[in-house]
Amino acid sequence: MTAALSALVLFGVQAPASAAEDTPVVSRGITIPTFYNPPTSLPSANGALIRSEPLTLGLSLPGLSGPLPGTATRMMYKSTDSNGQPVAVTGAYIEPAARWTGSGPRPLVVLAPGTMGQGDQCAASLALENALALNLTEGTVSVGYENLATYRLLAKGIAVAVTDYVGLGATDRLHTYVNRVDEGHAVLDAVRATRSLTGTSVTASSPVGLYGYSQGGGATASAAELQPTYAPDVTLAGVYAGAPPADLVKVLPGIDGSALAAAAGWTVNGLAQAKPALQPIIDSYINDAGRAALADVSTMCVGDGILGYPFAKTKSWTKQGISLGDVIAREPAVKAAVDAQRIGRIKPSTPVRVATGVADDTVPHGQARQLAVDWCAKGANVTYEPIYLPNLGDKIVLTNHFLPLIEDQGSAIGWLTDRLEGRRAYSNCWKLPLML
Repeated sequence: MTAALSALVLFGVQAPASAAEDTPVVSRGITIPTFYNPPTSLPSANGALIRSEPLTLGLSLPGLSGPLPGTATRMMYKSTDSNGQPVAVTGAYIEPAARWTGSGPRPLVVLAPGTMGQGDQCAASLALENALALNLTEGTVSVGYENLATYRLLAKGIAVAVTDYVGLGATDRLHTYVNRVDEGHAVLDAVRATRSLTGTSVTASSPVGLYGYSQGGGATASAAELQPTYAPDVTLAGVYAGAPPADLVKVLPGIDGSALAAAAGWTVNGLAQAKPALQPIIDSYINDAGRAALADVSTMCVGDGILGYPFAKTKSWTKQGISLGDVIAREPAVKAAVDAQRIGRIKPSTPVRVATGVADDTVPHGQARQLAVDWCAKGANVTYEPIYLPNLGDKIVLTNHFLPLIEDQGSAIGWLTDRLEGRRAYSNCWKLPLML
């Protein structure tokens, strides 16, 4: 057992054990295909393809030139985690049936999923195969809500790669939820892995875009910042970062007490997976109820979290009766680890579109807007779009946070398509002081 896994077990989180490649892992009653078990040794190159296999899309129709909306491939590829160590990441690629009508080669968009959960059964690539996965006995429900954006991109003739991130799907470790380096690397390496697949229309000259909302918005924002140094071979045409959790110090109070309070547990679990030295500090605060909650949420999907811990207050998880946000403020080492996840300190070299619902109180609007402010101050090409919807209920998630995703999706895909077609993006940083 690795040090990171030991750390999680010590404060009650049963992190996934390393499984033999041919031994299925079961998460909350759902069997994870053995494809998702990483090998014991990994390639040296970032983005190197480890394995691939055909993937049957759960929503598909027969067409004259093949299945609609396209032909899918499951893939596993090598990336590098935030500790500089090799890691296997899973995902999927979909070759669209629709023809690309723009100029030049068919473009590629890497879709970084929004929050799916922390159990391996929640992986976005599995959701492409089964848009709704249920096990009522064990209490889990996974909904492939990101499939809508994937299919809208495919309908435009845009090839799509979906990443599962580090530890979501791949069974050797816990998902490092909202770890900006792990997520940014996983997104960029998905481009490299896709280029090495056989039988696709994606080439080295294909324009590349990134699309993400919520957790996915943080992942694409991080990838935009990390690309020049981590993946200079991956030229980006444009990046959409919707409702990005750019400042976790501001995001945790928004999640705490919300319908998706389980995400606070995913954040703590992910921190301990990436930084096991934090375990003794965290353990000194977490009470028995907190231990049980952290262990429980570590195998949950979004639906499970909403049903299992709606509007939970994290102060009930600590011995001192203080929130997890207060724990961070008290402990310099934990505060430094959380601060290291801050996005907005590096200038992206590609046009970026930041959108956020002005009434969003789960991934708070203010900190997402601040990301645009920070990038603008560095001279980045930023298109900032506030989404004006009424407050439909404090901390309900499905209203103030999820509805802006639906409201903005068409505009976001349209903006990204323009970048893939070579149209210039005009920054509206000059207008930002006039907008909420």
